[in-house]
Amino acid sequence: MRKLKLEELGRISPEEYREIQKIPIIVVLDNIRSAMNVGSFFRTADAFKIQKLILAGITARPPHKEILKTAIGAANTVEWSYSDDLCTSMAELREAGFNIIGIEQTDVSMPISKYPIHADSRYALIFGNEVNGLSEEVLPLLDQVLEIPQYGTKHSLNVSVCGGIVLWHFTRKFLE
Repeated sequence: MRKLKLEELGRISPEEYREIQKIPIIVVLDNIRSAMNVGSFFRTADAFKIQKLILAGITARPPHKEILKTAIGAANTVEWSYSDDLCTSMAELREAGFNIIGIEQTDVSMPISKYPIHADSRYALIFGNEVNGLSEEVLPLLDQVLEIPQYGTKHSLNVSVCGGIVLWHFTRKFLE
């Protein structure tokens, strides 16, 4: 066994990446306070061919130094925009045919493994602040709330770790 060298991984160029068809998932970051978490979302979005990131509220935006450090180039390949009015952005996503899914622990959240993902659907996945979660005004605008079941003593995962799990779970349904 040996580790593969970078040139053996068969990755496409940034130019080719911009041209390929993306998976119809938009990630919305609601007031993420750590620019490093934002950079991790860029990198994960690139890895899974996510259509776009929407950065909202206090969420840092490129070319923030910590985003660029963590994203290692993905801030140049992944489409993104900034929203100063998340509720309006969510309404626009719904109008465009996206299922609006919050990732949060609520009294009505469903385990992610029980949610039926359809490859002919479009999804907007909303991730909230590291301390406070999703903004209160966002909750009534969601079509569904999903959570990752946890079995230890901690009550939550780091938001970028959560994002990696959720995006892998959704992406694989589109590629099966």
